[in-house]
Amino acid sequence: MSLFDSTPPDSPGSQRPLAERMRPHSLEDFIGQDHILGAGKPLRRQIERDELTSIILWGPPGVGKTTLAHLIAHVTRCEFIPFSAVLSGIKEIKAVMADAERLRRVGRRTILFVDEIHRFNKAQQDAFLPYVERGDIILIGATTENPSFEIIAALLSRSRVYALRALTVPEIVTLLQRALPVVNLRATGELLEQIGIYSNGDGRQAYNTLEAAAAASPSGELTEAAVQDAMQRKVLLYDKSGEEHFNLVSALHKSVRSSDPDAALYWLTRMLEAGEDRLYIARRLVRMAIEDIGLADPRALEQCIAVKEAVHFLGIPEGDLALAQAAIYLSVAPKSDAAYRALSAVQEAVEKTIAEPVPMHLRNAPTKSMKEWGYGQGYQHAHKFENAIPDMQCLPPSLAGRQYYFPTDRGIEKRIRERLEEIRKLRGAGE
Repeated sequence: MSLFDSTPPDSPGSQRPLAERMRPHSLEDFIGQDHILGAGKPLRRQIERDELTSIILWGPPGVGKTTLAHLIAHVTRCEFIPFSAVLSGIKEIKAVMADAERLRRVGRRTILFVDEIHRFNKAQQDAFLPYVERGDIILIGATTENPSFEIIAALLSRSRVYALRALTVPEIVTLLQRALPVVNLRATGELLEQIGIYSNGDGRQAYNTLEAAAAASPSGELTEAAVQDAMQRKVLLYDKSGEEHFNLVSALHKSVRSSDPDAALYWLTRMLEAGEDRLYIARRLVRMAIEDIGLADPRALEQCIAVKEAVHFLGIPEGDLALAQAAIYLSVAPKSDAAYRALSAVQEAVEKTIAEPVPMHLRNAPTKSMKEWGYGQGYQHAHKFENAIPDMQCLPPSLAGRQYYFPTDRGIEKRIRERLEEIRKLRGAGE
């Protein structure tokens, strides 16, 4: 329990949320996370041997991070102090640490549980370090964000990170079956499975849905209509500023690159349903057209620019169809990253070679003096040659003859490759 917990015990008539009432009281009752809590697994062994050190629990919402922290404190008989990164600052940290230090001196250990630890800034996280190092506290931090990005290195090096996974549908069904007697409800496995699918791996969401559906089922029998009313719409895991945002963008991009329109539409719809900025998606599609289709289908870029304008002009939901159309077009278009690789190769050459002056024959000579100095001397005007192909070298002398762009044999780029071969033959014939 908390040092600051002055809440009286629940009266018989009090009604806490179902998710709170269903918290397990032993590790054996904990559902999910077998990869770290199964028999012989690392975290389970630490808890059972009472050898726990500071840890970071990283995982999506509703997978049991808070519950697990409570269970660890219960099993190891430690004082448990819950701490909110949203509501607390350095002043509160120091007050709690002073109490924890006093407890250590009388032989009592303290687990400090920090929910949403990623919301602490660097100075606030730094404030924990001396107390963690001295052993005044065992820190358990919970976060939905990647600790590598959100937790300072000094704190990470003193903690072990455990990644928790979203609950599976069977695991959520098990949780719901346990909760049925608590809400005085009977339900078929099919309806519980529908709640499990809807909950998207979030146990708390599943409990909330069951509780709402139970309130709409006065007969004590869960009905399909009650479940549909409770769901209303699927709540997708998505944080436009967090890691999952970038994960979904990556999935969309890689599906397009892999020429899989069905997967591309799926990931696009996930982003749309989660409320992603439509113009952001349009910008990403433009990038895909440039990076992965390129000159194999030059119209891909035109299509995506048109889609961007359509999205801006139509708004939601009409503009979403334009985004879907672009995702399909890009997925089935011939692929080439030859232009992308060519630019990278040239950038590398520019970085690794000296910045040679522009050859004199490529310089303009707008004044008489510049002509006298040799500006423009030796320049071959293409239109004065048959086929408009001079044999003039346009690269600096040290890079003469280098090739950076190697077109593929896919789509329009096949014709570009053939044209380049023709140009090189004609240029060679003129030498």
